[in-house]
Amino acid sequence: MRLLIQRVSKASVTIENKVKSKINKGLLILLGIENEDNQDDIEWLSNKLINLRIFDDENGVMNLSAMDIDAEMLVVSQFTLHASTKKGNRPSYIRAAKPDISIPLYEQFCKSLEAKLGKPVATGEFGADMQVELINDGPVTIWIDSKTKE
Repeated sequence: MRLLIQRVSKASVTIENKVKSKINKGLLILLGIENEDNQDDIEWLSNKLINLRIFDDENGVMNLSAMDIDAEMLVVSQFTLHASTKKGNRPSYIRAAKPDISIPLYEQFCKSLEAKLGKPVATGEFGADMQVELINDGPVTIWIDSKTKE
């Protein structure tokens, strides 16, 4: 399971010219799921995500977590995070999980975050053509892969 995290001052997802979700200060999380991913990946990543100290403290030092500042979160499914570009010029997405595996894991990840944060998490729509708009704060962009946690 892979996350591309962007610290944002605001972000939104629009589908068919209608805003589905929007957040203010917090994290835009692009989530990629592989066939091998499971509940352990969800728990490890959701714990890492809410405790990652990437928000500025009163001295301008990245020392506060999403929990510390009551950050909002927007989670968007992103199978292209598992693109393989080793051969040719057309990326292969063979490592990305099919919907029967990825949809339940995506939903479980969002529920895990909601439980840990104690509030709703904004989402995209799985499989939809989404326009994602954001103002990256910093910019701060971080990549985390649960397969490289050790």
